[in-house]
Amino acid sequence: MKKIICSIVAFSLFGCAELQQIATQYPGLGTISNSEIALGLKEALNNGITKEVTKLTATDGFYKNQAVKILLPPELQKVDKGLRDIGLGNLADEGIKLLNRAAEDAVKEATPIFVDAVKNMTFNDAKNILLGSENSATLYLQNATTTPLYGKFNPVIKKSLSKVGADAAWKNIITKYNAIPLTTDVNPDLNDYVTQKALEGVFKMIAVEEKDIRTNLNARTSDLLKKVFALQDNK
Repeated sequence: MKKIICSIVAFSLFGCAELQQIATQYPGLGTISNSEIALGLKEALNNGITKEVTKLTATDGFYKNQAVKILLPPELQKVDKGLRDIGLGNLADEGIKLLNRAAEDAVKEATPIFVDAVKNMTFNDAKNILLGSENSATLYLQNATTTPLYGKFNPVIKKSLSKVGADAAWKNIITKYNAIPLTTDVNPDLNDYVTQKALEGVFKMIAVEEKDIRTNLNARTSDLLKKVFALQDNK
């Protein structure tokens, strides 16, 4: 770890002669520039974003992915049970599917925001991500994009819930549940709930891709990725 950190700091502070000296001292690393480190991390992030966001925007991208499937909020779990108890399980299942459909629709708005965050990454950001934990890149994106993503997702979720019929379906579901004797009426904010869960799902899948590129040599699909992540391998 110490050797690698010293090497990277040296890249920032010294000129060509000093870089050559470092390359001689640590021949396994070769020479690598600040710009290559930054470009390599940006390539890795863009690859992960493209791959994972595309998966989530497909039909059933959320609904049939158990890692990110949106289930009912706590206040609606009793609604689910109540409906199934009176033979309306199919209605509850359809309601869950429609929540996931809205998330799949909204995530299409994510890519431009992620691209801007990656574009604005500095060398220090890249260096810290490269030598950080296995989810450092994901955490960087969370810090940089959560607020703008929420702002984009929420109105799309609201529109999507209407487009796929989820708002009408859940109004019907909740009305039927609230009519069941001896139950407490519920009126959850589904827009906010689905928005939050869509965000969680996006970052969870990007974290999966980040871990893969850090640990699986075959996931490093370019010479630049191989060169940059070799630094991480030797930390």
